[in-house]
Amino acid sequence: MANSTIEILINNIKYFRSLKNLTQEKLSEISGISKDYLSEIERGKKTPSIKRLIKIAEALDIDVYKFFIRN
Repeated sequence: MANSTIEILINNIKYFRSLKNLTQEKLSEISGISKDYLSEIERGKKTPSIKRLIKIAEALDIDVYKFFIRN
């Protein structure tokens, strides 16, 4: 279950970033999270803290819970 939840999270971060036509670099600037860290999240190498998820969600102008909904 944990792996599928993480996969949903990763896919949704990528999805919402692309929906807003943002590069990792631009999302990094808006969220205050380094581009390298965002890249590691999107590749499944790092799992973001709730605090970082909130920053990403705010930068994408979405509610955090949307990261966990299977599309």
